[in-house]
Formats: sequence, structure tokens, C-alpha cells
Amino acid sequence: MQNLKVTGSRKNIMQSEYYDLMADLLNSQEVQGLKKYQHHIMTTRFQHCLNVSYYNYKICRFFKLDANSAAIAGLLHDLYYYDTKEYTRRKPAVKHSKHHPQRALQNAEKIMELNDRERDMISKHMWPVRLARPRYAETYLITLVDKYCALIEFILPQPGRFRRFCRHLCAKEQKL
Repeated sequence: MQNLKVTGSRKNIMQSEYYDLMADLLNSQEVQGLKKYQHHIMTTRFQHCLNVSYYNYKICRFFKLDANSAAIAGLLHDLYYYDTKEYTRRKPAVKHSKHHPQRALQNAEKIMELNDRERDMISKHMWPVRLARPRYAETYLITLVDKYCALIEFILPQPGRFRRFCRHLCAKEQKL
């Protein structure tokens, strides 16, 4: 890895405190394996997890919360190895958005020992879709950061996409 960036930033994070903390986990075979899977249309699952991890770390540091646990949970929150579209085609009764946090938690616990806060963040990052309520402030933050990252991953690679989407919504509203 020569250059590692998060979506929405030009900064190479390899010369950062974040990278020093997360290098071993970022370079692990399990996390690197996420590069094989498309996520949120225009990115990989690895890039999405990196984005969530980095922004979650920065925000938690700012608010003097457990930034280290936030970075770990952010990187592992979508640690599952299957194509989401194919999975929902094969098992339409199982809602991926409700199912994947538990799969990610199981996979994360295979590669490292997690504390209670990290477990809560990984297993409940889809709240309120999953009804289990977060126990920690960091879990509420990862929920928001995950949604924010999904949005920037969807919009930033193709800025015109957001404008087209808004025009589409306005046209639908006018027909009603």
C-alpha cells in the first residue's frame, strides 16, 4: 500500500496516527479480502470500512470518546464475504440489512478479541433497522458515520448523479 485515502479527502492517511494504530488490522488478510466485494455501487467493501473507521476515529477523538475502539469497529463493521445482491436473490426472506451485522461480528471475533464497546458498535451499527438499541455513544456515532459514508460513496464519484436524483424526485412529486 503506497497511498491510502478515505473518500472525500485528498490526504494520504499512511502518515497518520490513525494508520499507526490500525496498520496491522488494515493489512490483515481478512480485511484485505474485502477489496474483492463491490459496495454502495461505486466502491469496495474495504474502502467503505476504511472510510467508516477513519471518520469514526476522528469524530470520537474530537468528542473524547473511545476512538481506538471506534476505529476497530468501523473497520470490522461490514466484515462479511459474500455479494450482497447475490445473497438477497438466493434468500429473499432474509433481510441483508438486519442479518449482516451479526455475520460481521462473528467474523471479527475470529480474528481478534473485541471489547464490549466494539461488539456493540459492530452488532448495532444498523440501528434503527435492527431494533436492538445501542448502549454507547460510539455506537450511535458509527450508525451516523456509516450512513454518511454510504452517501458520500454514492455521490462523490459521480457528482451529476445527485442532481439527477433530485430532479427525479421533483418530477415524481409534480406528477402527484
